Amino acid sequence: MSIEQYLKWQDFEGNEFRPVALVGVDLLNDRILNKGTAFSEEERAAFHLDGLVPPRLQTFEDQLARVYKGYLNVEDDIQKYIFLRSLQDRNETLFYALVAQHVDEMAPIIYTPTVGKACQEYSHRYQKPRGLYITPENVESMGEMVHHFASQDIKIIVVTDSQGILGIGDQGVGGMGIPIGKLSLYTLGAGIHPACCLPIVLDIGTNNTELLNDPMYLGVPRKRIAGQEYDQFIEKFVAQVKRCFPRALLQWEDFSKSNAFNNLHRYIDDLPSFNDDIQGTGAVVLAGIINGVKIKNEKLSDQTYLVYGAGAGGVGVADQICAGLVREGMDITEAQDKIYILDSRGLVFEDRENLEDYKKPYAKSHLIASEWKVQEEGKASLTEVINNVPVTVLLGTCGIGSSFKEEHITQMMSYTSRPMVFPLSNPTSNCEALPEDLYRWSKGQAIVATGSPFADVSHNGQVFRIGQGNNVFIFPGVGLAAILTKFKKVSVNMFTTASYALADCVAEEDLEAGTVFPKIENLRTISLHVAVEVIKEEIKNDPNHELHSKDLTEYVEACMWKPTYLPYRRV
Repeated sequence: MSIEQYLKWQDFEGNEFRPVALVGVDLLNDRILNKGTAFSEEERAAFHLDGLVPPRLQTFEDQLARVYKGYLNVEDDIQKYIFLRSLQDRNETLFYALVAQHVDEMAPIIYTPTVGKACQEYSHRYQKPRGLYITPENVESMGEMVHHFASQDIKIIVVTDSQGILGIGDQGVGGMGIPIGKLSLYTLGAGIHPACCLPIVLDIGTNNTELLNDPMYLGVPRKRIAGQEYDQFIEKFVAQVKRCFPRALLQWEDFSKSNAFNNLHRYIDDLPSFNDDIQGTGAVVLAGIINGVKIKNEKLSDQTYLVYGAGAGGVGVADQICAGLVREGMDITEAQDKIYILDSRGLVFEDRENLEDYKKPYAKSHLIASEWKVQEEGKASLTEVINNVPVTVLLGTCGIGSSFKEEHITQMMSYTSRPMVFPLSNPTSNCEALPEDLYRWSKGQAIVATGSPFADVSHNGQVFRIGQGNNVFIFPGVGLAAILTKFKKVSVNMFTTASYALADCVAEEDLEAGTVFPKIENLRTISLHVAVEVIKEEIKNDPNHELHSKDLTEYVEACMWKPTYLPYRRV
């Protein structure tokens, strides 16, 4: 089925409608077309629905009120997740309309942090299939699988091999919850039609012994493939994506840090693709820093950066800060020198044995630490680096709860009156510091943002709204821009532009109160702005691009699907 059959048409009188070929139970079982109790009397007759749904007609508003009441009657977050996923499986339009009305309340349920628990319990709570499950045995049969899809117009794919899920690690086939959740946010934020979205899990085994020993585990019960065998599998997968989904954007999600960088760099020129853990994380953090320096009335180049945690997210943050510094006019080597990264072995030095390639741009010479007082020669801990380097921006991506201490913040305040401290790790239990502690330690002067959602904090009579550095502010807009421009490559520049666009979305009164991120309830408006600004930047050097002739804001907004019911006509 073409995507056009899911979208609106107009008759000769200008009346909008949707052409539909399915009838009866087949129509009710189509999660994109199903209206449930809202089918009109004419539609019930035309599509043979009499007797298949309760006789009383409900309006869309009636349905929304009913399902929201049902949601509120569920107390446990994982049960709320199941409630919403069940709704999504039977009526996508109603699901997205509900979540759009309650974004702030429901985004943490359909994605971070609740989706982590959903992945862990995936095999025990499995209900209905969605997306593709690709294994080494079936990867070359993807073309045959595609023939059985209702939609033949896939525009966005989110794929994971489930090895590096933030905060919970290897979840095998249970990682399918991640691309499902991520694509829900693409539709919610950027209006990419759900029929154009495809979640994929690469089931290449698991090293999680708890899963391997679980008779209910739904994935292939074997150890993960690795090395050359893994590389060959990914190569086959990418080839199939290019063949089966030639117009699709591919987003890599929650791969191990080494595979994340390897896959991104190896295939970045083969098909339009990006890694949200690396580039999306980096872009959203840079946006927060841009607003932080606005608050301080300084520049990016005035800061010294320390990233605690040098995995995919941490190095992605360093890369995007570097890109921001370069855009501000700094030489790339000079920009890299401003950024310090630490991993589980301390400060990353350039002479470390078996140093990973992706860390090398930020590795420091041992000469800088020659005069430092350190507990172990050749190493430097978080405390030792902060005591010897004038760090003004401290970013946590290590996943170790409470790793930022009062002494760190006190030392930073000897370098700057307004330290930026972003404990970004998810879930909340892994957060490097609690916001209330950071405000208390800094006497209310720290500029704070987190990765997990936190309630407002009161300190000395002042109420601080905690801005959440959520990737959802970045990837839907960037993805939509990439789809609409039809470019063959998703560039680093697109994410840098997205950072500045996101920074523009924070109100002046929020900046004055020390908040660097907008409210997630404004997600659709933010995604529109990000997409428009990215498109403007990307087509400015291509005078012949077809989008030059359009009012971009009007055009992009018109391309964003809105969850509403239209009249159906039988075809």
